[in-house]
Amino acid sequence: MSERRAIFGRRRDDDGPRASVRELLPYLFPKKGLLVGAIVLSVVGAAFALAQPAMAQELIARVEQARPLEWLPWLLLVVVIVGALLDGLQHFLLQVLGEHVVLRTRRTLVARMLRLPISEFDQRRVGDLVSRVGSDTTLLRAVLTQGLVESVGGVLTLVGAVIAMLIIDPLLLGLTVLVLAVAIGAMLAVMPMLTRASGAAQEQVGHLTSALERAISAVRTVRAAGATDREVAAIGERAEGAFGAGVRVARISALVVPIFGVAMQLAFLVVLGVGGLRVATGEIAISQLVGFLLFLFLMVMPLAQLAGAVAAVSVALGALGRIQEIVRLPSEDEADAGAAVSPVPGAPMVAFEDVSFAYPGDDEQRTVLDGVSFSVPAGTRTALVGPSGAGKSTTFALIERFYDATGGRVLVGGTDVRDAERASLRSLIGYVEQDAPVLAGSLRDNLRLGAPTASDEQLLEALESVNLGGLASRSAQGLRAEVGEGGVLLSGGERQRLAIARALLAATPILLLDESTANLDARNEAALKVALDVASEGRTTLVIAHRLATVVDADQIIVLDGGRVLATGTHDELLTSSPLYRELAAHQLLAPAE
Repeated sequence: MSERRAIFGRRRDDDGPRASVRELLPYLFPKKGLLVGAIVLSVVGAAFALAQPAMAQELIARVEQARPLEWLPWLLLVVVIVGALLDGLQHFLLQVLGEHVVLRTRRTLVARMLRLPISEFDQRRVGDLVSRVGSDTTLLRAVLTQGLVESVGGVLTLVGAVIAMLIIDPLLLGLTVLVLAVAIGAMLAVMPMLTRASGAAQEQVGHLTSALERAISAVRTVRAAGATDREVAAIGERAEGAFGAGVRVARISALVVPIFGVAMQLAFLVVLGVGGLRVATGEIAISQLVGFLLFLFLMVMPLAQLAGAVAAVSVALGALGRIQEIVRLPSEDEADAGAAVSPVPGAPMVAFEDVSFAYPGDDEQRTVLDGVSFSVPAGTRTALVGPSGAGKSTTFALIERFYDATGGRVLVGGTDVRDAERASLRSLIGYVEQDAPVLAGSLRDNLRLGAPTASDEQLLEALESVNLGGLASRSAQGLRAEVGEGGVLLSGGERQRLAIARALLAATPILLLDESTANLDARNEAALKVALDVASEGRTTLVIAHRLATVVDADQIIVLDGGRVLATGTHDELLTSSPLYRELAAHQLLAPAE
């Protein structure tokens, strides 16, 4: 985090990330037409609102003076009704504008999240990121729906009311302003506290979402371990933390209501008392006092709107700080100034030259790869073997450029991947990860992830090639059959083969298979091996395997241990030259025991 502070020059204190009003403004104007319409309605509504006390004062004066009322009562009624209709239309426009604010913010945030460097996901909780897209963006809507735009008309109403009150009686206006100024000063002193408390509350909601996401994603493991009650208690603690933070926000925001209420009551009592005395002494007429009180009441709504707008902005700035924390992070695209990858004829398709690597964010900076060098000729099959933690999967992560090597060079098609455009690089590579992730959705959705234009016939052929032909016919929905969250409706082996079929459909010149047969039985493993033999023709294939039987016919096998290359050769060569490989093979009955 200290490194990130140095990069962005932003401060994150104990109350969470902060944002400025200047950063908030671009989010509020996604639809300028709606915004202008709402402001115009607010201004017109202010004019109608100001007309009502003036007309009421004139009505009372005519009654006092026994003059005919004529059309004045009906005109007042029309003004009241039209003003109410304008308020309703303005409310609708503001609600729609608020939804646009949320939509634009969510699109911006999701686009940024899905383009962040992989190292950011290593350091962040998924639930907290989801919370920022969900609840934090919703709070921005309150800036509009709770009075920011309405306050434009409110200011005009306030100014008009003050001018009218000044004309009626400057003394009463001075007393009113004095009382309200004290209240406004007190409210402004509370607002920074509200911003900090709101940011802390959103942080707690993010922690709660993260804890819940963690438990739900592993609900079977939790049930099997008898840990349901403990998880419920742990999530309950997070919920209590969010509750406590929310109560702190409520406690602070609750100060605004009594301050404002007491101020208005005091202003009303002062005007009523002093005004009554001035009526008794003949300094003003009773119609003027009534008119002044009506304008005073008219001030209540714009003042409440302004207070609500200030409170909404304070809360929104806390939420926006969490949103901006993600938006400010550099995406892979922004850091990607490389050129398109065009494999050089005759160059190794993949090569490591004295590569060293330590995962970013690791305080101990433990070296995962140390001086790794090897090359993979185009169109060949290479296997990476070795004990767990040897650095095999890390080599794949560097080929995909999920991370950049901290030393040495990784080359694909003769191009240093750090000089390559990531999208171009990854378009050359099909990658099946160790845990073979399957996305919630249908079979078709999963298969088309890397080949969006593939026809249903091609999808079915890919399933047949990995011995999953019966999967589409198992349900009447065929390729539209759902696989469940994380592929829960499939077996482990089916998930793995589906991921392989997905990679095969992409028809990339490089294929990376990380433990691709780990969850397969002997029959499916044999069938898949035949399919991979066919799929590997004309491709460069790198396979990580613990089961050496699947890679004994590889063109070369690289033995890794402790982040170093111990030996390279064929199966027969390594049985002679590599003690570690011979030991691994002996444990799997592929070599005579020593």
